[in-house]
Amino acid sequence: MAYSPPSHSEQLIVSFPAEHVLLLTLNRPKSRNAMTPQLQRDMEAVLNWFSEEPGLWVVIVTGAGKIFCAGADLVDHRWNKEQQSGKSDEQERSANVNGFGSLSRRQLSKPVVAAVNGGSHGGGTEIVLNCDIVIAGEDAKFALPEVKRGVVAGAGGIPRLSAIAGHHFAAEMLLTGKTISAQEAHARFGFVNTIVPPSELIPEAIRVAKSIVANSPDAVQCTKHGLLLAQQYGTEESFLKHNYSPESTRVYQGENIKEGLKAFTEKRSPAWKNPAKL
Repeated sequence: MAYSPPSHSEQLIVSFPAEHVLLLTLNRPKSRNAMTPQLQRDMEAVLNWFSEEPGLWVVIVTGAGKIFCAGADLVDHRWNKEQQSGKSDEQERSANVNGFGSLSRRQLSKPVVAAVNGGSHGGGTEIVLNCDIVIAGEDAKFALPEVKRGVVAGAGGIPRLSAIAGHHFAAEMLLTGKTISAQEAHARFGFVNTIVPPSELIPEAIRVAKSIVANSPDAVQCTKHGLLLAQQYGTEESFLKHNYSPESTRVYQGENIKEGLKAFTEKRSPAWKNPAKL
């Protein structure tokens, strides 16, 4: 199927490596894929489009070259100059509904896979923490070094890391600004699913994406919605909100549930359809 993503600059590469799969590559390798206002706008436009495109069911996010994302580009972003001149609007910027890279706080109903090559610092790590599945290269490193710059990991990283790793491990990483390895992120901090050789990073991310799109998109997106609700509410309230949500109604009144059950009884692979728009 041919897709028509919105216009974007050369700072973002948009590709489709498998059926129903979108691959977004941050494309500023000479600047360690640091986030610029232009790249932020590109991500915002393409992710908004992706969220509404029924034929795309999973997105993979990675970085060109040897680094995933070094955080905000402090030169291009003009942050230092604004602070020195007395301008301060960080709290308003941090309140952006979708966060750093239009992804660190985005409540996306479709699964997001991070393929982390090399380093991930600051906002880059905050993006990773908001992804559903994280594949890291063996050489990947992660840091939230904001306190070393006199600023704060204010794009969603603090509550998310605390929920994933627990207070004490989150405090260790956030209050020291230390850099951790992929092995530590996996074994101690718990936000990396799989570690692979760098050459296998994108193939493994695509393999994971394919394993997701092999399932009913209605059921997958409804399940993702349930996970998001569980971050906000207690067990009983999140269950009730999920059970009576439009996402659940779409599952139980849609075509894919009929196809899935029929395919099971007929001992064949189901032929899923794009989910109806909510």
